Amino acid sequence: MGGDQRAAADRLTAERRSQITEAAGELFGRRGYHAATIRDIALRVGVSPGLIYNYVQDKEELLLLVLDSLLDAYASRIPAALAGLRDPIARFAAALDTYCRIVAERPEATLLAYQESRSLRRPLREHIKRREIETNALIAACIRDGIAQGLFRPVDAELTAYRVVMMAHGWALKTWRLAGRMTIDDYIADSLDMLLGALLTPLGARRRAEAPP
Repeated sequence: MGGDQRAAADRLTAERRSQITEAAGELFGRRGYHAATIRDIALRVGVSPGLIYNYVQDKEELLLLVLDSLLDAYASRIPAALAGLRDPIARFAAALDTYCRIVAERPEATLLAYQESRSLRRPLREHIKRREIETNALIAACIRDGIAQGLFRPVDAELTAYRVVMMAHGWALKTWRLAGRMTIDDYIADSLDMLLGALLTPLGARRRAEAPP
């Protein structure tokens, strides 16, 4: 197989795996990990159940792919949102905004991380935990930058990053109520105001007030 053919085959494999992962995330979230079957997922994608096993070994690997795909989104989109931003307040706001929007786009995967990660074997659970720590560190770094420049109070950056994450996850956990009261834009703006109200020093508050809208 030539280089172009190999590249095309790799792209097709990646696309099919992505389709299978997306279908699995939706069905696991709607029916539950244990109730949804490989056959259900295959029907949703439009392939035979046997073909699924060309891409994954078993349902556990599918769950891992769903959770990894969510973490991939944080790991790629948060740095992209921060690129070119130098002000720590703007960077913090961009990180929060991006995290919340990913949660809103992928509520089923977010819920699965709470409900079903315990279904993974311990080495796979540890893998997910390590990746969570890495993605949360992107937010913690924004907080540390704000502290270093005197814009944020000297808080525990990792603990505060977890509070940001829990607030973002709140949209998926309680969307049945929140979505009827506000948009995701409203939720992000309100969350940012609350967090910055607790974090900003007087210098930080002046900096934010002087920032262009």
